[in-house]
Formats: sequence, C-alpha cells, structure tokens
Amino acid sequence: MKISIRRSRRVAIAVALGSVLALTATACGDDGSGAGGDKGDEGSGKGKIVFWDNNGGVRTDVWKEIIADFQKANPDIKVEYVGIASTEYQSKVDTAIQGGGLPDVGGVGAAMLAGFSAQQALEPLDDRLAGSSLNGKLNENMVDSLKAAGGGDGTLYSIPTSANNGVLYYRTDLFKQAGLDEPTTWDKFYEAAAKLTDSKKNEFGYTIRGGAGSIAQALDAAYGQSGITSFWDGDKTTLNDPKNVAALEKYAALYKKDTPAADLNNDFTKMVAQWDSGTIGMLNHNLGSYQDHVKALGADKFRGIPQPIGADGKRVQVSNPVDGLGVFKSSKNKDAAWKFIEFATSHAENSKFNESAGQVPSNNDAAKDSWIAEAEPTKLAAAALTDGSTSIVQLPYYLPDWNTISKADNEPNFQKVLLGDMSAKDFLDTMADQLNKAQAEWKEQNG
Repeated sequence: MKISIRRSRRVAIAVALGSVLALTATACGDDGSGAGGDKGDEGSGKGKIVFWDNNGGVRTDVWKEIIADFQKANPDIKVEYVGIASTEYQSKVDTAIQGGGLPDVGGVGAAMLAGFSAQQALEPLDDRLAGSSLNGKLNENMVDSLKAAGGGDGTLYSIPTSANNGVLYYRTDLFKQAGLDEPTTWDKFYEAAAKLTDSKKNEFGYTIRGGAGSIAQALDAAYGQSGITSFWDGDKTTLNDPKNVAALEKYAALYKKDTPAADLNNDFTKMVAQWDSGTIGMLNHNLGSYQDHVKALGADKFRGIPQPIGADGKRVQVSNPVDGLGVFKSSKNKDAAWKFIEFATSHAENSKFNESAGQVPSNNDAAKDSWIAEAEPTKLAAAALTDGSTSIVQLPYYLPDWNTISKADNEPNFQKVLLGDMSAKDFLDTMADQLNKAQAEWKEQNG
C-alpha cells in the first residue's frame, strides 16, 4: 500500500515524541510484542485481555462497571483496564503500532479509524458480527458510518457503541433574567452572547473552544451559518467557500469580546468545567457532557438543544464521529477480545454506557429504553438526526490524514485566528489545500 507523506510524518513524530508512551504501552500489552504488522492469534478465549479506553477519566467509572459485569458473566476472562485521555489516545496507539505494546481491544472511533486501518493494525470484524448475537441488533447507519470511515473498501473494523451530536447548551435561568429568547437561530445566539457578557463581573455570554478539539466546533459554526450542506464540490472542499469564511470571521470575533480569555487554550474538559462554574450563558459541546451539567447546575437551570438554524430557516451541522470498539490484529487472544466487545454492546451494557455518557445507543433495543426520553438533549438530538430538520455535512473521516490535518496541523492556526494573528480566510485556505491534496491521494489509492 502506498503510504502518504503526511501520514508517515505523523507516525514518525508519534514515535519520536512518544518513547515514554511506548514504554508504558509495552508494560500494558500481553508480552510487549503487539505491533501493527503482527497477525496475532485467536487464543483460547480465556485468560487476560487488555482494554484501552479512548476517553479515560471521563468514561472510566462506567467502563469499570461494564468490565465488572463482563467478568461476572465470564469468570475465566480478566480484563485489564487502561484509561487514556482522548487527546493522547491516537498518539499512543500510533506509537504502539510502530513499536509494540498494542492492547487486545480498544476504543476506535470514526475519526481515527482510517489512520489505524491504513497501518493494518485492526482486525476485520464483518464475519464476527455476522455470526454473533449482535447481528441485526445494531443501528445500521452507525455500522455504515464506521465502514465508510475505514478507508474505502467497506470493511468493518470497529463495532459502534454510540453516536454523538453537537448541542447548544444554554442557561435557562440567565436567559430568563435577561429577557432573552431561546437561542434557536444564529441571530439570537449572537444577541445572547453580547447581552449576557459583563467582563467586569467575569460574566460571559459564550465559551469558545480554542484548545484541543477546536476544529470540529469551528467548522460546525461555519457550516451552520453558511448553510452549505456538502463538504466537497467535486474534488475540491467547500471549506474555504466565501460564505464559510465570513461565518468563521463572525464566530471567531466572539473571543475575548463575549468569551473568557482562558478559552484560547481550553479543551473540552476545561471548557465544560468553566461553563459548569455558573457564570457563562452558552456552551457548544456534544451530548457527552450532559450529566456533568446536571450534577453541576441541576436539570432545571439549563437546556441542551440542537444547533441554531440559519437565515434560510434550515439547520446544518457537521457530522460527529461514531464511537466504537475494535480488536487489534496483534492480539494473542482475539476470541476473548471479541467476547468483550459483544458483551459491551449488548442491550443492557450499551444502555448503561450511553445513559452515563448521554449519547445515542448503537444497540437498537437500548435506543428504546426509557432514559432517552428523560434525557432531553439526547431525545432532541436523536429527533434532529431522524426527522428531516437537519442537514449533516459529512466530514471526511475516511481520509487517513484527517485527524492530523484537523488537529496537529491546524489547531495552532485556529488559535492564531482567535488572537487576530491569522485571517479566517488564510486559515481555511491552508486547511482546504491540505484536504484537497489528501483527497486526491486517497482517490488515487482507492480508484
């Protein structure tokens, strides 16, 4: 397989900067030998397996509950849990693919799937799914999304656990005090951001994501306002369309005017914690932080609604990656690793996970459970995705270079935009050029 220059660079950087991570990863694997080229073995279906959680800390408690349930049902299998922060996960896996120490099973969401599969690190799961109790029980759209993200050949490398969606959380109490309407349109959103800001009192209308993970939120705001509904126009991205440029300029101008200065470096955990402190009017995040807000503020002080609609009365959002679980090809106990995935995505366990995470379950039976109707943002998000009210701009997760382009290459540039050191046009032009080249390379490789 032809390996892209950019992907080779990404792996080289991961290896060069990740020697400490490589040592840690070796300590976690079965014998430290698991690497991307290792074909592994089915194993006995018993003994020990290692599970890497791709959102460690945030999801640690619920995964430990699921693991305890699994070990009770399968006393001859022991699961070693390793929680890894979402911002570090891809780098750690890339390092282990090159140097050894991959786990048996781990989180493999759509956004990172193409890069891992291109390095031949993942076990194909189509046949295992077809022969399992999960066959016909999983949301077909989520399964198809992960197949599409796998690199172009339609192979399933990850079993979906959940779907997420962008949500606009807003403080109902603060809006009521200020006499503001619900921020259901972009005009109302900007009006509220300005009216709820009093920087002398450390009160702000909005918190913007400037640190890790900033790009997807920025693109959501750009496409949401521009109304453009496709990421590609032929072989060229619409990313730097003049309408998107104007929308991003307006959005980025909120920084330090209607947002805290600390937002420049805030990833989602810091951003969520800052909003939960109670002095900020609005927050864009996904369904995953709903329970955090309930604990911090109480369910009666905020709402989580779908993204605002544009001037033409339509809602446009960029796709949120489906999350899932994959078996690493180097595993010496693939049978036990698959048993864990099958158990974790069963009705009861998938429901438990997604109720904790506030996300849409992949298991069709779990998606019918009563808690979804009680968790308003999840209910509204699920409806927005299925009732025809929302156009989804599908981000190119299938590009092996997508994660590198949207994170390492351009998150620092978005910070420059917020600081006024780079124009929104230059930022989007730079990213568009990288994506057009990556798309051309992908098409050449995949016919």
